[in-house]
Amino acid sequence: MSMTIGVHALVRRTHEERVLAALRAHGALSRGDLAARVGLSRTTLSEITAQLLQRGAIVVADTDASTRAGSGRPAERLALDPGSGQYLGVDFGHRRVNIVVADASHEVIAQGVARYADGTAWPDRINQAFDRIDRLSEETGVHFGALQAVGIGVPGPYTAEHSARPAVNWKGRIAPEGVEAAFAARFAAPVMVDNNTRLAALAEAIARPDAVDNLLYLRLADGVGGGLVVSGRLATGSRGFAGELGHVTADPTGTTCRCGKRGCLETIASAPAIMRACREAGVQIESLDDLEAAVAKGDPHIDAVLRDVGSTIGRVLGAAAMVLNPREVVIAGEIVHVAPALVEAAAAALRFELYSIPSDQPQIVRAAQLRDDGGALGAIAAIFHQSPLLAGYPDAESAEPAPQHRRSAR
Repeated sequence: MSMTIGVHALVRRTHEERVLAALRAHGALSRGDLAARVGLSRTTLSEITAQLLQRGAIVVADTDASTRAGSGRPAERLALDPGSGQYLGVDFGHRRVNIVVADASHEVIAQGVARYADGTAWPDRINQAFDRIDRLSEETGVHFGALQAVGIGVPGPYTAEHSARPAVNWKGRIAPEGVEAAFAARFAAPVMVDNNTRLAALAEAIARPDAVDNLLYLRLADGVGGGLVVSGRLATGSRGFAGELGHVTADPTGTTCRCGKRGCLETIASAPAIMRACREAGVQIESLDDLEAAVAKGDPHIDAVLRDVGSTIGRVLGAAAMVLNPREVVIAGEIVHVAPALVEAAAAALRFELYSIPSDQPQIVRAAQLRDDGGALGAIAAIFHQSPLLAGYPDAESAEPAPQHRRSAR
């Protein structure tokens, strides 16, 4: 019985997406024109459009009175509701959740952030995300009556079999298994969950018209994570650990990491670790704003810390780049935008590590184009399922290939 219900739901959602795609491509259409374009019977089309109208996904734009021949009753013309959010991207970080909403034309129409303390329980994080989504709806007029899919990024390693077996997270915890169920219940839409840094790498790789087919991505935030695009494919690994550069040992005699090892890159290059090193150097840095101010003043102690950290990052990236031979290496996170010396030092160390193969050096070592919402944008990109970078990527249960879109929600 449940299988029958599931099949019916999948067929209905497929019909809905065909109707929405036709309206997206051709603008306002009468029911008759819609039926002809999507190949559905008048009865089925009527049922689908009635449901979409009830949910607010589409609206009655006008009638065909001005173009209709004869004296018959003018037919209503249906169109997409521009305030209807079709895709929802959510990126849960250690201390904040970023939310991005894209409409049926794949344009970003709303975004926001909510902050919480590190260590906040997952039910509370989820509730804060729901509250922020509700406030976004009130503030922007965007609603979710036609939501087609939800993409969610979570911290730490996450298995490629998203809905089946969460990977063991650091500190012996299990990666959040209640997230998918909570969002599926709230929005009655397919949900995809993956590592948020890997999704940010995807967003960065396709942020430009000419997508990068080999990319090494490192994000410095409250933790340190990475993502890999290899031969035009987003790499996940056999159990979801691909790209976990934050837990590569950078200093065997260093401090103990939350994963249990000693001297991981995260203990040196995460934002909290960098600010702690600044304090140990005698400069009271408690926030990124403090760090930005110290950099602007040209504080030599801060410059020394940033260049030392950058050199360590460059050596780790150099080892990875020697193995993967990427076209581009990208360093992301808000801290790289306030501390350019860190990126400069990382680039210099990376060049040295790869000096023996100068003809194959990465073309660019750069700070990320996208800011803190990269993971949420990557989550939307994954559920769009239209990029060659997603070949073989696990997709949402009923996701259909989407047409090309225009900009940042790629």
